[in-house]
Amino acid sequence: MAGGVRRKSPGTPSPLWGKVKALWNDKHLVLFKTEYTLLVVSVLWFLEIAVNLWVIQKVAYTEIDWKAYMDEVEGVINGTYDYTQLKGDTGPLVYPAGFVYIFTALYYITNHGANIRLAQYLFAVFYLVTLLLVFRIYYRTKKVPPYVFFFVCCASYRIHSIFVLRLFNDPVAMMLLFAAVNLFIDGHWTVGCSLYSLAVSVKMNVLLFAPGLLFLLLSEFGLMRTIPKLSLCAGIQLLLGMPFLLENPFGYVSRAFDLGRQFLFQWTVNWRFLPEWLFLNRYFHLLLLVAHLLTLLLFALRHWKRPGENIFEIIKEPSKRKIPAQKNTVNQIVLVLFTSNFIGMCFSRSLHYQFYVWYFHTLPFLLWSGGVKKLAHLLRVLILGLIELSWNTYPSTNSSSASLHICHLIILLCLWLATEEKAPVKDKRQ
Repeated sequence: MAGGVRRKSPGTPSPLWGKVKALWNDKHLVLFKTEYTLLVVSVLWFLEIAVNLWVIQKVAYTEIDWKAYMDEVEGVINGTYDYTQLKGDTGPLVYPAGFVYIFTALYYITNHGANIRLAQYLFAVFYLVTLLLVFRIYYRTKKVPPYVFFFVCCASYRIHSIFVLRLFNDPVAMMLLFAAVNLFIDGHWTVGCSLYSLAVSVKMNVLLFAPGLLFLLLSEFGLMRTIPKLSLCAGIQLLLGMPFLLENPFGYVSRAFDLGRQFLFQWTVNWRFLPEWLFLNRYFHLLLLVAHLLTLLLFALRHWKRPGENIFEIIKEPSKRKIPAQKNTVNQIVLVLFTSNFIGMCFSRSLHYQFYVWYFHTLPFLLWSGGVKKLAHLLRVLILGLIELSWNTYPSTNSSSASLHICHLIILLCLWLATEEKAPVKDKRQ
């Protein structure tokens, strides 16, 4: 049409439709290319809203520790600050002071703990916030193909149960921990350490990340600039615990930070194949501790430090080191922290069912960070599936606990065989 506007014929597809069609035709790329991580996790996160609502409405709530939590904080509300006198129907209060403050708030919000349904909705919010924090870490690292995120959220019955059907304190601690990791990868180390310490004050399992965090702080700042950050972490613990420390300092420390607490054989997920006498044996516990510390040391010497760098160099000021200091990349920060925690899980004296949340969201990153290039996608997914099956077998069996250890060993060996990721000269964390 001369001098007029050229119009498309009715049968001509629009450019937008062409892009949509091309994306559909290459849908396998959406699932396997890390460039599409944001798209996939956005869809899954909104899907999780519906999943959590369905679980809360259709699956029966199971009382395990919620009533005990409420009894414990009610004792504080009534004026008892001696930790040795605080207890619930499942035993004494064994969590640090941050737990008391957070669950006191939940106590009041849920009508003294009586409104279970409201508590479930609050924990669904915790679940969704945790997913956002985890997805942001994966988006920044671009290590894991998007299809794997289905296994990180929608596919795990046990994780949904831990959050919205059991209302454990473990998810609260891990939500704060993942918030701290996000701050670390953004370079906000001081604020991140504050949030990390708050996570520890909810439950001590977060200390499994501590060796990795200490290494990263020394690597980034050297010893003298690390000490104030460690002091900040300690100061937060003292401030939160002050009312209880003033009342009975020994009682508070011995209960809230009891590293020698004995676990019951009937609840163990990882050591069912052992005889009970060996499971309870203190020499066995000591052996696990030694193996834990040695493995951490080996990873620090082999993988966490830079090639050619003396391990003692990291305590020096970065400007005074023989090898020019380089900022840790996002992948290095996440790998060191997640590996530190995973090693602790491998050598734990006992793992109970709610402890699954301690490392569940980190497993895909660890699997896809391994050094065995021939470890196919299908095999990695199979390992995730076997771990999920082990944690969903109740009561645990010889086979389920043994298979869990085998999966842990495979992941640990793959991490050991991983090659060093070269850090860039300039910090590129934007």
